[in-house]
Amino acid sequence: MPNTSTKTKIDESETPSLLSKTQTQSHRLRARIQFGTLCWCMYLAGWNDGTTGPLLPRIQKVYSVNFIIVSLVFVFACIGFLSGAFANLVLNPKFGFGKNLVGSICQVIAYCIEAAAPPFPAFVLGYAINGFGMALQDAQANGFVASLKDNAEAKMGLLHAVGAGALSSPLVATQFAQLPRWSFHYLCSLGVASLNTVLLIVVFGLKGQDECLAQIGQEPGEKDTSENSQFRQILGLKDVHLLAFFILVYVGVEVTVGGWMVTYIIDVRGGGPSSGYISSGFFGGLMIGRVALLWVNRVVGERRVLFIYAILAIGLELIVWLVPSLIGGAVAIAIVGIILGPMYPIAMNHAGRVLPRWLLTGSIGWIAGFGQAGSALLPFMTGAIASKAGIKSLQPLLVGMMALMTLLWALVPKSSRRTD
Repeated sequence: MPNTSTKTKIDESETPSLLSKTQTQSHRLRARIQFGTLCWCMYLAGWNDGTTGPLLPRIQKVYSVNFIIVSLVFVFACIGFLSGAFANLVLNPKFGFGKNLVGSICQVIAYCIEAAAPPFPAFVLGYAINGFGMALQDAQANGFVASLKDNAEAKMGLLHAVGAGALSSPLVATQFAQLPRWSFHYLCSLGVASLNTVLLIVVFGLKGQDECLAQIGQEPGEKDTSENSQFRQILGLKDVHLLAFFILVYVGVEVTVGGWMVTYIIDVRGGGPSSGYISSGFFGGLMIGRVALLWVNRVVGERRVLFIYAILAIGLELIVWLVPSLIGGAVAIAIVGIILGPMYPIAMNHAGRVLPRWLLTGSIGWIAGFGQAGSALLPFMTGAIASKAGIKSLQPLLVGMMALMTLLWALVPKSSRRTD
């Protein structure tokens, strides 16, 4: 007869190993679902950023407003972004990760307003509501991915590569810009935002970040031992503010190129109605750069390579400015997108290295939320200057912004100054 006691012992010894393997597979599946949901969240952010540029000339025409008035869409978006960034610092310790992600509901409300093409004051109010919701989501999504212990750098690059929404939305917006019901483009945006809200609630279930990380087998991070509030600690860190201003200028450059370049190509280079596709080329470049240049970032070093990217981007922008070629300019703009693409994830990864772990989510939330204000502030400045000097002023402004961005990166510390 077979030795049943021996067999039982073997089964018992194998059970923990099999159980551990099953748990690991379960954690990996859950991690992919969580990451995919955050990617869709960033897809919506990219979709939103890529929408305005192709529609801007049509908005001007419909509401009969000049450059400076139409730029109020950027001002109200800026108000929303900054409000969301401050709100995140207050709401994050109280409500945590999951509940703040429902900022997507704000975007649903905003797109409902904009789709109706209401009077201009109500239309720009929609941009403020949208900005508030997007700042909350951007902050939480970046903070969550930066807190991951499994290949966070590559995931951060992929997360922002999925801002490919900015590649696809100009293709759709360019078509709607030529239709009588131009504002129905925002119904497409409403569909993307509604799906985003459902996914966030189903996948994360309004849970805190530590609880969501535990679902993928990751232990909670370091705990805060300071008597000061997170709000005061974060705002007291010099490195946080340097990174926040760097991201503000970077995002401002990105959205200024995507938003005003179409108007520049039409007015200065004589492009036709299809010029909106140039915006897609730029945002497509951003997506490609964030994935294709990951290996360059690793080989050269993320801090050093960003300086190289910045210098190349300035050179290409000078080509767009000084060489009067429609096709050449379109190609150069797409390459600028490829080079600018890795900068945002590089900055977020660097934040994870130089900032205290227990303040990381809140700090990255502030950096991302404050930085998103650049997507409104700098395009508004561009519109205000263009109303007096003409849209031809766009290129020298972009070169100056890129130079400022490079200077700010030089001021960001190379390594951590903290003691954990």
